Amino acid sequence: MKLYFEEEQQVSPEILTVMEKAAARCLELEQIDQSRSEISVTFVDEDEIRRLNRDYRNTDKVTDVLSFPQFDDLNEIPGFGEICLGDVVICRKRAEEQAEAFGHSFEREMIYLFTHSILHLLGYDHMDSEEKAEMRQREEEVMEYLGIGR
Repeated sequence: MKLYFEEEQQVSPEILTVMEKAAARCLELEQIDQSRSEISVTFVDEDEIRRLNRDYRNTDKVTDVLSFPQFDDLNEIPGFGEICLGDVVICRKRAEEQAEAFGHSFEREMIYLFTHSILHLLGYDHMDSEEKAEMRQREEEVMEYLGIGR
């Protein structure tokens, strides 16, 4: 699997390593071929994530993470070639604020937001209580696997 970061926006090597493990685990659980998979990751400021949220989701407010999936349905994934699953956009400042508010590390918050976003790329959502419970269960499963559960 390939994670693409804008060069000037690299995270620490430790966070990158855990992000790679998180993405690999998510793909493994959904039986997606990791060797062909690609995900783009961008870190932005509050103004940029607000603009993206407004332009693409019709919600004019700052958020912590946005996901832009390439596929509406995983059954659309071709059986050959590279699989660009989509884009993850994380607001660093919001991650810092939430880490402090929740009483855990910035690293844990970044990994959680990343995992949450990867699951959106894989078709998970939280629009109703049943979907939300299913997504939360998968998030917890991945975070526990990484050794950073609640």
